[in-house]
Amino acid sequence: MNRFEYAHPTTVDEAVRLLGSTFDEAAVLAGGTDLLSLMKDFVVEPKRLVSIAGVAELAGLAADGAGLRIGAATTLDALVDSNDVRVLAPGVHQAATGIRSRQMRAMGTVGGELLQRPRCWYFRRGLGLLAQDAGGSLVERGDHRDHAVFGNAGAAKFVHASSLAPILIALGARATLRSPRGERSTPVAELFRTPAREGERESTLAPDELLTHLDVPTGSPHNATVEIRHRRGLDWPQAAAACALTLDGERVAEAALVLGHVAPTPWIVDVEGLRGKTVDEAAVAAGEAARKGATPLPGNVHKVELAKVAARRAVLAAARRSF
Repeated sequence: MNRFEYAHPTTVDEAVRLLGSTFDEAAVLAGGTDLLSLMKDFVVEPKRLVSIAGVAELAGLAADGAGLRIGAATTLDALVDSNDVRVLAPGVHQAATGIRSRQMRAMGTVGGELLQRPRCWYFRRGLGLLAQDAGGSLVERGDHRDHAVFGNAGAAKFVHASSLAPILIALGARATLRSPRGERSTPVAELFRTPAREGERESTLAPDELLTHLDVPTGSPHNATVEIRHRRGLDWPQAAAACALTLDGERVAEAALVLGHVAPTPWIVDVEGLRGKTVDEAAVAAGEAARKGATPLPGNVHKVELAKVAARRAVLAAARRSF
């Protein structure tokens, strides 16, 4: 790990002023469960760490008639322990609970989980975000069993690693960001992008922007997150699906379905065909819709079927049906 400055602000404004004009200049330190490992491996080398542990206004969550407000520095354990989250946004609670490591849940924060860097083993070994050399894509030529099966036509083949992002997008959550230019609000879906060339980032945040909180609508109690893993351990899912439903009796009036761990960004599925169907019919249709547009590599074809299964189960779970 290289030498770096350490700053410990106590207000959001102070923290923002300490951020730089480039990502190499400064990085936000929250729980540190991702950033510090990247620094130890010399994958990222910021000149300054801006710790937000002492910024009280960034932590905590509250519920009101409009929904949940979750501070970016709120720990994942706080989501798991919150009865408001469990009742009003069960899919968020399920996603947080799915992060099996007690240490990561105790230290990791909501903002850090959303904005963690890709878990691609080529990137983590210092071979670049897009993992290319003179011969082309290292991912295509090498072990890509856990890589993207959607949205991978360009250079980016990694998958988005956040467990919370799919359900937050399905629920229509918004993120608030602060910078020296002021404050802006954006849908969570628009926090993420697919880089086209090395040096670009996979998030849309500017280097001097800080995620302060999330606003999560809770008007749809029918929501769920389903993840599929090799085993019940600390590994990341092979595929995940988050669903939010509005039901009219036994039929689907509105639906949102977002896949995780299968594309460089959370993958929003076109579910127009689910409207008017019974829950069981919608589950089957969701599974088929989740497969459309897949472009797997030779070694990860299985992930397309896992996405189908996760989507079908997520619809049933959101409607509180067993699967």
